[in-house]
Amino acid sequence: MKVATLTTIISWIMVLPLVGYSQNLPISLNRSIDEIKIDGEIKEESWCTGKPAKDFWQYFPADSVSAQLQTEIRMTYDDKALYVAVKCYAKNDKYVIPSLRRDYQAGGNDNITLIFDTFNDQTNAFFFGINPLGVKREGLISNGGTKSSNFSTSWDNKWTGKSKIYDTYWTCEMMIPFKTIRFKSGSRVWRFNSYRFDTQLNEISSLTRIPRNQGITNLAFMSDMVWEEPLKKAGNNIAFIPYVKAKAARNYSNSSNEPLEPSVGADAKIAITSGLNLDLTVNPDFSQVEVDQQVTNLNRFEVFFPERRQFFLENADLFTSFGARRISPFFSRRIGLASDTSGTTIENPIIYGAKLSGKIDNDWRVGLLNMQTGENIEDNLPAINYTVAAVQRKVFTRSNIGMIFVNQQATNSDSTDYDHYNRVIGMDYNFANQSNTWFGKAFYHQAITPNQDVNFKGAHGFHIHYKVNSWRAEMMYQYVGDGFDSQVGFVPRKNFLRISPELEFYFYPRKTINQHSIGTDIEVLVQPEEGRTDQISDFFWNVQFQNSSQIKMLFRHNYILLTDEFDPSGLGTMPLPINSDYDYYSTEISYTSDRRKKFSYQVAPSYGSYFNGRRANIKGNLTYQFRPFGAISFNYNYNYIQLPDITSSLVLLGSRIDVTFSKKLFLTTFIQYNNQADNFNVNARLQWRFQPVSDFFLVYTDNYYASDFQKKERAIVAKFTYWLNL
Repeated sequence: MKVATLTTIISWIMVLPLVGYSQNLPISLNRSIDEIKIDGEIKEESWCTGKPAKDFWQYFPADSVSAQLQTEIRMTYDDKALYVAVKCYAKNDKYVIPSLRRDYQAGGNDNITLIFDTFNDQTNAFFFGINPLGVKREGLISNGGTKSSNFSTSWDNKWTGKSKIYDTYWTCEMMIPFKTIRFKSGSRVWRFNSYRFDTQLNEISSLTRIPRNQGITNLAFMSDMVWEEPLKKAGNNIAFIPYVKAKAARNYSNSSNEPLEPSVGADAKIAITSGLNLDLTVNPDFSQVEVDQQVTNLNRFEVFFPERRQFFLENADLFTSFGARRISPFFSRRIGLASDTSGTTIENPIIYGAKLSGKIDNDWRVGLLNMQTGENIEDNLPAINYTVAAVQRKVFTRSNIGMIFVNQQATNSDSTDYDHYNRVIGMDYNFANQSNTWFGKAFYHQAITPNQDVNFKGAHGFHIHYKVNSWRAEMMYQYVGDGFDSQVGFVPRKNFLRISPELEFYFYPRKTINQHSIGTDIEVLVQPEEGRTDQISDFFWNVQFQNSSQIKMLFRHNYILLTDEFDPSGLGTMPLPINSDYDYYSTEISYTSDRRKKFSYQVAPSYGSYFNGRRANIKGNLTYQFRPFGAISFNYNYNYIQLPDITSSLVLLGSRIDVTFSKKLFLTTFIQYNNQADNFNVNARLQWRFQPVSDFFLVYTDNYYASDFQKKERAIVAKFTYWLNL
């Protein structure tokens, strides 16, 4: 009896901070009674057939009161689409609209976002957003939306939205075709939430009340939307997306020109069921994908860059969420992209690809990916076939168990530089309770390789996270064996055991400071042969002001035992010897200004000891918005490193110029200078969206040596894509 009583008390203590954050009343959807014209004016009779979803709650600056200016959402539907009308009350007709570019970031501008959990699994969802000028965005939420990395605007699809501005409110109408989203035919209930950014009041609000220590996209906090009748299958849903491309290029290093030859290819999207989709691609081309932002790498290990290619994005979490951020058995950028001896990204052309992914029912998700790359003789890359199979089973309310199998198979190479095959098999358990106070994961993965000269080919770990309004705690454990060779994954370091506890306390003054927190984060790495090799101990203080500006302060203690030679200068000149160890300290402070202003900035200086010397660093960015036609941003990162035998200055400068001539015509230009990589790069991309999800791209790329500005290579690409529904 005592044990049962104690268990009950502990359960109430964990849940009590979130009492009151329950669902709103269900939203009822009635079938439309007239034709709805998407023009931003809420005038059709269908909008009056049901009660609007309203009574939004504040999320920022507080989470315990109603929004000052409310939002009303109405929904209806017909056989082809879901229709949504929104009325956003405001102080006046002056709104912050940084640009006309699609897929904007929500922070720092006026907009509203709608989230649809179509399978009621509290794990995956679609979102659609729009601002007062009718600029749209759409994307995917995965893994319950518990982290910012679970939110992606890279997914692209067909839907319609228009807005209209009035004196003291703005309205919008949306038409989301059933063919655009995945759902179970015959379903009558989806889960739904909406959040709004109001720059006039500096307020963020949501339909379902969300505690501000939880992410606003967290799928644990949603309402139900109930359809008048069971939903039917969307009908034939096949999209064919061909492209035509022409490219001219010159390599100045060897004075060679790439032959000017047009190329063609195509993608296809076939809905097998309402929840299961087949993606096909033949001779895909990703030349229009936005370039990676260069970084200064003073780490001993590989830098992670996110996937941006459209083919890999839908249901990407089904393949890429296994393991941990730096122990991932599948990293899609390994397919079709490689690095040459200088570290420059090069293409290993993809011949074809197929991906079957999605929901079988409310509890099961499946994914099967197969891709074939061609041989790249010039860069000594063999032809490789990639196969990835994943399955995920929902358990309890917000948890799931998943399994993955990854196979890389060289198909035409006898070179000893590459293994004939590389395979990984693994299992993950992802868990989260209903209120999201507890969440985390546990995993075990095993590599299967030709190399028999290693002891342990496995990797395993767990991460558990507890968070309430006043404090949070985390514990992470990971072990990666020396033989865990995951060539299609992202595993920059092997042969270590990592333990990392973290603790943070939150305070809410509600005056000039909205909230602040203090905490500590400790990470210890141990190698079986060497003992402790790394330790990072952080003590931090984070402050968020009522105007949304932020200050962060950090004091760090570093201990490193080098198990390989390493050059801390960043220039590859004078490495420190193996088995030498270093104990050093540093401090950092950063300030981020109010993003609602036309001019905003971030500055983050740091200073301290560094291995056997000292390091001073200043980094940040400056942004000016010429609303609503775009912005100019300037990023900088300067490192001054003073060591006993060498002094180095590492300079990374990057400028992004975004010009949005209209909602259909965009020009983006990147200019990046990186003396560590000895590269100066110019990349300009003109995009004309002449039809929904149909584009013409003109891309210009120029690379120079940063040391003397001698030419490296230059290319210009013209590409035409068209989305055709069959």
